[in-house]
Amino acid sequence: MGINWNILGYGVGFGLMDALSLPVVKAVSIGANPLWMILPTLIYASIPSLFLLALRQETLTIMNLVWDLTSDLVVTVIGLIGFGEQISPTKALGVVFSFCGLALMSYESHTVNEFLSRNYRAVREALTTN
Repeated sequence: MGINWNILGYGVGFGLMDALSLPVVKAVSIGANPLWMILPTLIYASIPSLFLLALRQETLTIMNLVWDLTSDLVVTVIGLIGFGEQISPTKALGVVFSFCGLALMSYESHTVNEFLSRNYRAVREALTTN
């Protein structure tokens, strides 16, 4: 049990891909040369192969959540620092909760079924003694 660094590493990698791509898209949206769109197109073309590698270590559900949360955090920092965007205190709290969610999704623990099967006798005794 503990932090699964491989899964977190994949999430950070995917987040960095977003961190490289989304500012380019933002820059083009506000007037940069549209040829820059080649960069995010090439980056995103590589994602299915990399995501397949990640899915060999974790479920689709968890891997997608880790990617989304990591990307959200990285791109939020870029938006705030790089583009001078601002968010309200309530939304800043949401960012903090996203970080907490990422930590929980990266934590390796037993599933409920594994926990119950290992502790079935204790659980059954606790339920029958009341």
